[in-house]
Amino acid sequence: MSFREMHKPGDPFILANAWDVGSAKMLAALGAQAIGTSSAAHAFTLGKPDGGKVERDVALAHAQDLIAAVAVPVSGDFEDGFGEAPETCAETVRLSGEIGLAGICIEDTIEAPHRVYDFDLAVERVRAASSAARALKDDFFFVARADGVMTGAYDIDEAIRRIRAFDGAGADGLYVPMPKSMDDLKRVIDATDKPVNVLAAGRYSKHSLKEYGALGAARISLGSALARATHRVIHDAARDMFGAGDFTTLGTGLSGAEVDKLIT
Repeated sequence: MSFREMHKPGDPFILANAWDVGSAKMLAALGAQAIGTSSAAHAFTLGKPDGGKVERDVALAHAQDLIAAVAVPVSGDFEDGFGEAPETCAETVRLSGEIGLAGICIEDTIEAPHRVYDFDLAVERVRAASSAARALKDDFFFVARADGVMTGAYDIDEAIRRIRAFDGAGADGLYVPMPKSMDDLKRVIDATDKPVNVLAAGRYSKHSLKEYGALGAARISLGSALARATHRVIHDAARDMFGAGDFTTLGTGLSGAEVDKLIT
């Protein structure tokens, strides 16, 4: 099944966001149908915060490592497309296709997380990226993100206005991370006939794949949630070790043999 064919509204698959070759291999071995990069989780591996500036060539090289590591499609999480200009977004799509990514998503936020591109420019950026995707020799699934609800830059009505415009501008899929309620999420899904991605993080991690399917979602991504869960283990183990001299948490890990089996 192609990456595009996986996107079935009402029958969602999980886009498992990895942060290095080992996590990508483990997720694929455990059943992931597709792997996504995560801009935040990748930044963490470089000692940078979520939203820390990662250059396009670094993000592409990281994605290329994951592509080489697994036999399933890989999609890129490429923030704002690495620049304001629509031409820059188009170039990011072209470069992504050249290295073998099955698709990418680009958001409408500017580097500072509380700022977003003006509506008209945001639509033109999607139009340019979508056109570039259609010009690639291999099929490429481009997702346009409206992130302003998550960052507080705009409300759900503006998010819906944007994804409808992004739909009209040629995006293959749409994505509004972290609406305030499941009712708002349903409004997003109902606003387009295109596949909609849902982020399973925070309060949205409490709902099941079946529930999201019933709403009509086509894809469930993890963002940096799995990486953050891993960091929780590091945090708790370190607090126990350096605080109370307690190493108990270390005894709960997978055996070396189990890890070896999954990554080789």
